[in-house]
Amino acid sequence: MKKNIKILIILLTTSFFTFNLVYAAGGVGGDNDQVSLYKQGKKLVQRAKKQEKKNRIEKAQKLYSKAYKIFEKAYAKNKKNPDILNYLGYTLRKTGNLEKAEMYYLKGLEFDAGHLGINEYLGELYVQTNRIDLAIKRLDVLQGCECEEYKELKELIENK
Repeated sequence: MKKNIKILIILLTTSFFTFNLVYAAGGVGGDNDQVSLYKQGKKLVQRAKKQEKKNRIEKAQKLYSKAYKIFEKAYAKNKKNPDILNYLGYTLRKTGNLEKAEMYYLKGLEFDAGHLGINEYLGELYVQTNRIDLAIKRLDVLQGCECEEYKELKELIENK
């Protein structure tokens, strides 16, 4: 009887650890891969921003392009995530594809109309394309949030 209990305990313990290893590796629960891709893309965007500040524009562009490809993969796994849509728009805007960037921003707003990042960056795109009236509408959405997004977009509009 004791031998059977030991075998049962060993089997249960082994099963438990095997399940946890498979789950941790992303074999169960497909969101792990999407989250990992999102984090990879976000790191590339942060690196690109640092390169921009150092006026290394070509290097920043390459990093934004790499990030875009990663966000595309994340988007293929979840087409309703406004954060992914925001970064798709952002990386496209930073690499000069303003039309497609706007499309992703607008799609992101369909899922989260109050998304701070999308509203700020879409407003920046509107300023960049001389559509100040639309930029002001994005600013109106951000008004009252007491956030950096509002302050940065407001300053950009005022300096136009």
